[in-house]
Amino acid sequence: MNNWLGLIISFAYIFGIIGGAEALRRWRGYSSGFTRKVIHIGVGMMSWALHYLFDTPWFFVVACVAFMVINFLDWRYGFFAAMASSDRSNLGTVYFPLAAAIVAVIFWEQPPLMVAALMPLTWGDGMAPVVGKAYGRRLYVVHTSTRSVEGSMGFFVGCLLFTWLALWVVGGTPDITPSAALLPALIITVATTLVEAVSIWGLDNLTITAVAILILQFWPF
Repeated sequence: MNNWLGLIISFAYIFGIIGGAEALRRWRGYSSGFTRKVIHIGVGMMSWALHYLFDTPWFFVVACVAFMVINFLDWRYGFFAAMASSDRSNLGTVYFPLAAAIVAVIFWEQPPLMVAALMPLTWGDGMAPVVGKAYGRRLYVVHTSTRSVEGSMGFFVGCLLFTWLALWVVGGTPDITPSAALLPALIITVATTLVEAVSIWGLDNLTITAVAILILQFWPF
C-alpha cells in the first residue's frame, strides 16, 4: 500500500476509535476510565495491520510523533473526554505512541516480535484497570497509585493470550509455532505483570514495553 494512503488510514482509524469511545461514553454513561482503555486497546490492535499499511516504519513513526503532540495537548487542555484521566500526573497517552514508535523501529523486519512486544501494553495494561475496577477487592498501594490483585490478574490473562497469539499468528520472520510461542509469551507476561504492578505516573506504558523488547531481542527463536 502507498505509505501516504496508509498514513491517512491510520489517522482515520485512530480518530474513529476515539470518536466511537466518546459516543459510547455519552450513550451508555461509561466513565472516561473505561473509554480510555477502549481507545488504548483499539489503537494498540492497529499494530497487527502495520505491514499492510506501510512498507517502512518511518511513516508510522511520523504518525506516532503526531499523536504524541495531540495527546499532550489533550492532556493539557482536555479536548477528548473519552481519553481523560483522573490522575493529572499520568502522561500515559503520550508515552503510548512513543513506545509504539520504538517497537516499530526495532522490530520492523520481524513482524511477529513487533506485534508481540506491543501486546503487554495493548491488552495487559488495557485490561488491568477495567478488571480491577469491576472486581478489585485485594488492594495494594504503590506510591500514590492504588491497584488490585484482580487487576494484575486481568493484566496477566490479557497479556498472555495476545502475546502468544501475536508470536504464533502474525506472519513473517521468525516463523514461530504455537508451542514455541508459549514459553516466551509466558515469561514476557510474568515479567511485565510484575513491572506494571510497581510502575507509577503512567510510566508503565514505557517500562512494560521495554521489558518485552529486551526479552524478545534475546530470545533464541
